[in-house]
Amino acid sequence: MILDVLENAHCYLALHQGFARAFDFLEHPDLQELPEDSYEIDRDRIFAMVAKETGRRKEDALLEAHERYIDIQLVLAGTDTMGWRPKSLCLHPTGEYDPKTDLQLFSDEPDIWLPTHPGFFVIFFPEDAHMPLISSGLIHKVVVKIAVVQA
Repeated sequence: MILDVLENAHCYLALHQGFARAFDFLEHPDLQELPEDSYEIDRDRIFAMVAKETGRRKEDALLEAHERYIDIQLVLAGTDTMGWRPKSLCLHPTGEYDPKTDLQLFSDEPDIWLPTHPGFFVIFFPEDAHMPLISSGLIHKVVVKIAVVQA
C-alpha cells in the first residue's frame, strides 16, 4: 500500500509497467469535469472509473481485496478515510473469491485508517485488503484498475 500526493506519482512509475499510463490519465487537466463513467485506457489491462458516492460508516463496510488488479484510488473531493489490513492477516472471509468481479470480502477490522484528502492517492496491491468510501459526506474519486499481469 502506498499513500502519496499526485505530484509524486513519478516516483512510482518503475513499480509496474502500467503505472505510466494510469498516472497519465490521473494527471489529465480536466479530470474533475469528467462525467461519472468507466474509461478504457488500455483495453481490460488498464481502465478507470470516475464516481461520486456518498460515504458509508465503518460498521457498514467490509474489507475488500483483488487478485487480478492493482487499484490506484485518487480523491478529487471530500475525504475518503480508507481502512487497510494485510490480506495475509485477514481471517474472516465472508465468501469465496469471485474471479468475475475480482473481489474477495472480509469482515476483519482494518489495522490502519488513512484519511485521504483531495489530491492524494492510494495504491492497493493484491496483498492489501482495503475498505474505501468511509465518510460522512460525498466523495468524488477516480479508481484506476491496472492488471497485475500485462499480457
